[in-house]
Amino acid sequence: MVEIIKQFLFSFISTIGFSVLFNIPKGLIAKTGFVGGIGWIIFYITGQYLNNEIISTFFAALTVGIFGELFARYFKKPATVFIIPGIIPLVPGAGMYYTMLTLSQKDFYAAATKGTETFFIAAAISTGLIISTTLSKSIRRVKNK
Repeated sequence: MVEIIKQFLFSFISTIGFSVLFNIPKGLIAKTGFVGGIGWIIFYITGQYLNNEIISTFFAALTVGIFGELFARYFKKPATVFIIPGIIPLVPGAGMYYTMLTLSQKDFYAAATKGTETFFIAAAISTGLIISTTLSKSIRRVKNK
């Protein structure tokens, strides 16, 4: 339980840092931190049980997208205000770095392996966000009818 709180806290702080960098309105900065923290906790917990970084990233991105859409509706702001900073902890920056590092060391097999994994993680992020946005729009259409 202590590890989960620590993971939440660090992802919350990193999301807040990017929220400040992206000039998110001051009243929403803690809320974006919450979205990023919850997304990372979902990633962490599903990673513990599923032992698959790609599927964990998908569920975390789906969670960030759903919370982003819910917060956008509740606080009457665009969903991107919550989703873009909230997704930052999930971005596979280290994977991209190690892909380039192994390429520079001429280890093409390791570069292809790491690059493919990084690509699938990025695809999982975009798929999770697309599904959450589509789901939100579908619910809105049904509600308006």
